[in-house]
Amino acid sequence: MTTPVLAIGLMSGTSLDGVDAALIETDGEAVVRPIAFVGTDYTDEQRAVLAEATRLALTLPAPAVLPAIATAERVLTEAHKAAVQALLARAGVEAGAIDAIGFHGQTVAHRPDRGWTWQIGDAARLAALTGVRVVSDFRSADVAAGGQGAPLLPVYHAALAAGLERPMAVLNLGGVANITFIGANGELIAFDTGPANGLIDSWMEAATGARFDRDGALAAAGQVDETVLDTLLDHPFFDTPPPKSLDRGDFTIQPARGLSPADGAATLTAFTAATVAEALRHLPERPRRLLVAGGGRRNPTMLRMIAEATKLTPEPTDALGWNGDAVEAEGFAYMAVRSLKGLPISLPGTTGVREPMTGGVVTQPGD
Repeated sequence: MTTPVLAIGLMSGTSLDGVDAALIETDGEAVVRPIAFVGTDYTDEQRAVLAEATRLALTLPAPAVLPAIATAERVLTEAHKAAVQALLARAGVEAGAIDAIGFHGQTVAHRPDRGWTWQIGDAARLAALTGVRVVSDFRSADVAAGGQGAPLLPVYHAALAAGLERPMAVLNLGGVANITFIGANGELIAFDTGPANGLIDSWMEAATGARFDRDGALAAAGQVDETVLDTLLDHPFFDTPPPKSLDRGDFTIQPARGLSPADGAATLTAFTAATVAEALRHLPERPRRLLVAGGGRRNPTMLRMIAEATKLTPEPTDALGWNGDAVEAEGFAYMAVRSLKGLPISLPGTTGVREPMTGGVVTQPGD
């Protein structure tokens, strides 16, 4: 039996809302003990810099160093350093006690169909600033081997869900939504289901100037436009069998233009719910439970619409003692330890890679 170690996981999602930092004790296998979590918000200036980098990256045929993207990488890395410091202070733990930091970075473009995925973040600088070895670039090896490079959380979902009734599913509602199916025999199937909060956030910013629809209040006040909803659902992605993954930029709010702010919010929220229902058609059997993590679990309107569309009751993971805000960051701490041990982080059923494979690049503080 391997002795568990302390590891930090860092996550900055496609919603560009901030950095999540989690400290766990784990052996990268069956032992998982969450210890502390800190969520830090980006400033408006930081968010603008990262949004511009994402916009530029999506216009390029392949990753390339541009001044705006280099600036974004520096801003991002400094923000992650600050998150690590805040996490260590909250936990009362010294940096020297940490075995590794799992640094996801920021996805600025995800194009597995073209053979690449791009996460910015300076692992060498983060290692130097924290004095802790950093495991980063978790997705590239999988994509190079023919996989989708996403989603990567299923191995952590399976560890958390050990002992729960199966078949079951874990739905992560971030900027993009993804689902992990755990079969009765432990089989893992995972894929992106469609936009979750990303389109709604974009709509809110354009229509009202708000960053997101707090508690789904605006959507609750609107009416779903079925014609626009059908247009949004008329996309080949939803009929494509898994494995499959998305970039947040693969869908836009354009079909909803012309709707009132409330009707647009309602329609885009219904779109997220409908795509979850579509995803269930691709599973080998119907899950008995649907656990929900990510920011979308705080949106009662979204959860109600998902319940209506799927005929399942979405259960926020917090009811199980999981911190639904921390799961993704915890997952990258867990995967960092697995990477150091050479254990798989992606599987044929989760990313479509031909055989289970590890991933991640290790950077020591002196590198």
